[in-house]
Amino acid sequence: MPLSQVADVKLARGPSKISRENQVRVVSITSQILGRDMGSVSNDIETKLAEYDMPKGYSYEFTGENEDLKNAFSDLGLALVLAVVLVFMILASQFESLLHPFAIMLSVPMAFAGGALGLFITGKALSVVALIGFIMLAGIVVNNAIVLIDYINTRRSNGEERKEAIVNAGPTRLRPILMTTLTTVLGLVPLALGIGEGSEMQAPLAITVIGGLLLSTVITLVFVPVVYTIFDDLANFIKRKIFRKVV
Repeated sequence: MPLSQVADVKLARGPSKISRENQVRVVSITSQILGRDMGSVSNDIETKLAEYDMPKGYSYEFTGENEDLKNAFSDLGLALVLAVVLVFMILASQFESLLHPFAIMLSVPMAFAGGALGLFITGKALSVVALIGFIMLAGIVVNNAIVLIDYINTRRSNGEERKEAIVNAGPTRLRPILMTTLTTVLGLVPLALGIGEGSEMQAPLAITVIGGLLLSTVITLVFVPVVYTIFDDLANFIKRKIFRKVV
């Protein structure tokens, strides 16, 4: 059978090899990133491709490190939610209450804001390492609020009024709260400064934890007692309602 019956023979440029994935021809385009984070570069490329008139039968998708990054963010996001839920469950079982642990957990969003502010000030991007720092914050920042609220409850159980217990507990627990925060922050400073080989890769984690701890410590001493008072009033209101119904 002559070749001319099944093909047109001519000299032209063609691929040196043909790659297939799921029985579809694919062409991989790779590049290196310099001076920017992968997320912003991927967004710029996707914006340009959205404006491009793709020929019929052609499509594109991002793979490689970008795909791994998205999967990592998804998995770590789930881990962050589970960490918050588990911390709340432990606090609820220890305090034997749902309102006091909820007041403590409200310090977590403040810590996240501090971590994001730290990344913004230092010019670091939200990376997988930084997200791990946020997960760490979910378990670290509640310590200060636990120390404060637990001591308030102890003083109230000894006969002090709520306002008096809060006013006395703040100065008394200020020193251990500052000691707990400063030991963690100072221990992470070398990592945040990027001192040592390879430490610049872990710097976003340290910056996130330092920023979250510093902001949450300041807010805990002011915000948590206020929230504690509000939820305590709410608990007393609910108890009165239930008592009236029973009577």
